[in-house]
Amino acid sequence: MPTFSYTAMDSQGKEQKGKLDAASEEEVAKSLKEKGLFPMDIKASKRAKVAKSGKSAAKPGPQSTVASKGLMDKILNINFGPVVIRTKDLKVITRQLAILLGAGLPLIRSLRTLERQTRNAAVRLTLNMTANSVEGGSTFSEALAQHPRSFDKLYLNMVRAGEAAGAMETILDRLAMFMEKAAKISGKVKSALIYPLVVLTISSAITAGLMIFIVPKFKKVFEDLLKGEALPPLTQFVMRASDILAHQLLLVVAILVVIFIAYKLFARTHIGRTCIDWVKYNIPVFGPVVAKSAISRFSRTLGTLMSSGVPVLNALNIVKETAGNEVVANAVQKVHDAVKEGETMAAPLGATRIFPAMVISMIEVGEETGKLPEMLEKIADTYEEEVDNAVNAMTSLIEPIMIIGLAVIIGTIVIAMFMPLVAIMQKL
Repeated sequence: MPTFSYTAMDSQGKEQKGKLDAASEEEVAKSLKEKGLFPMDIKASKRAKVAKSGKSAAKPGPQSTVASKGLMDKILNINFGPVVIRTKDLKVITRQLAILLGAGLPLIRSLRTLERQTRNAAVRLTLNMTANSVEGGSTFSEALAQHPRSFDKLYLNMVRAGEAAGAMETILDRLAMFMEKAAKISGKVKSALIYPLVVLTISSAITAGLMIFIVPKFKKVFEDLLKGEALPPLTQFVMRASDILAHQLLLVVAILVVIFIAYKLFARTHIGRTCIDWVKYNIPVFGPVVAKSAISRFSRTLGTLMSSGVPVLNALNIVKETAGNEVVANAVQKVHDAVKEGETMAAPLGATRIFPAMVISMIEVGEETGKLPEMLEKIADTYEEEVDNAVNAMTSLIEPIMIIGLAVIIGTIVIAMFMPLVAIMQKL
C-alpha cells in the first residue's frame, strides 16, 4: 500500500504535516476529515512516484500533457502580458472548486481537475500557476495573491479566513454566492440602461441627419424666396447649429473628444470621483437605483466577510476598496475610524446621511444582539428586492421622458422651418 505525505489544518487553523498509508488520495482525505483535519495538500511518496513513472514511462500520460500545456501558457504569458480571469469565469471556477473540496478532494487535485477541464486559456494558466505555487509550499491565499488582477482583496481575505478556520469549501461557496448575487444586481442595472441608451443614440442620429442634410435645403429656399428678410430668432438659431454640424463637423467631434478626455482625467482624481458619484447618487430617476444597489453591495460584502471570520476593521477596509462608489467609500472610512476608536457602527453610519434610517436601525439591532452578519445579509436581501422595484420604476419613467425629449428636439426643428414658410405663404 503506498504512503502519502499530507499537509492539513486543524480547527484552530494550525498546520499539521504527516504521512498515511492508503490506497488513494481520496482515502487519505477521508481519513483526515474523520480526524477533524482539513486537507490542504496530499502527495504520494517518492517510491509511489517511481512505481507510477516506471509503469507509464513508455507513454506520456495526461499529467505530462497538462505540464506541456502549462509551459506553453507560461510562454504565452511572457509574450502577451499577465492574464486576467473574467468575473463570469471566476464565479464558475469558485463554485466548482467549492464542490470538489466539499466532495473530499485535496486542494491541489481539485485545481488540477479544473485546469484539465477548462477550455479558457486564461483560467487554465492561472490554475496551473496557482497549483504549482501550492505544490511549492505556498498557501492557497499566497498563490492567489500572485494574480491581483484576477483575485481582488475581498477574494483573498475570505480565502485566508477559510484557511484559518479550516472550512475552505464553505468560504468558497459563500464567495460564489456573493459573486452570483452581485452579478445579478449589476445585470439588472445594465439591462435597465440599455433602453435609454438605444433611444438616445437613435434620437441623436435622427437629429444629426435633419441638421446636416434637411435644414440646409430649407435655408436655400428661404434665401431665394425671402430675399434678405430677417428670419425668426428660432430659425436663425437652428440654421447656425446646422451650419456648424454641416461644415465644422470635425471641430465638433474634436470638442467632444476633449470634453471626454477632460472628464476621464477629472474622474481619476479623488475630488472628481467624489463629485461624479455624488451626482450619480442624487440624480433624479437614476439616483434611487444607484443608491439602493450601493447599499445592497455594502451590506452583502460586509456581511459575507464578517460571517467568514474576517476581523471587522479589516472587513471595513475591504468594503471601502470594493464599494464602487466614492461617496459610500468615504462614509465607510468614517465608520472605520469610529470603530477603531471603540464606537459602534450605527452612530457613524447615521452621521454620514448616506444610509436610510431603516438600515441604521437594523445595524444597531444587529450590534446589540450580536448578530450583525445575519442582519447585514437581511439588509442585502431586502435592498436587492428594492433594486428590482427601483429599476422597474426607472424604466417606466425613462420611456415617457425620452419620448418627450425626442419630440421637443424634433418639434423645435420642424417649427423653426415652418415659421418662415408661414410668412412666405402670407405674402403669396
